[in-house]
Amino acid sequence: MLIANKQTVRVQRGGRIEVFVPELPEGASAEVTVKEATATTEKKRSLVNSIGQGKGAFSSADEVDSFIRAERDQWR
Repeated sequence: MLIANKQTVRVQRGGRIEVFVPELPEGASAEVTVKEATATTEKKRSLVNSIGQGKGAFSSADEVDSFIRAERDQWR
């Protein structure tokens, strides 16, 4: 049986981290991955606000239409 357990812990002096999982039997092997938590004060952006911001992205439907027309004209 696979037991998944996610915990938020405080790093103690000397980088020590303690994880408590009473469901696991004593002597069992377990895999632990440690990832530093990100600050919760980060402002989250909506994906809608990202439209047209990436390289090669279009900011409007008119820009898309113009690009497609220009591509079609090259094929003729």
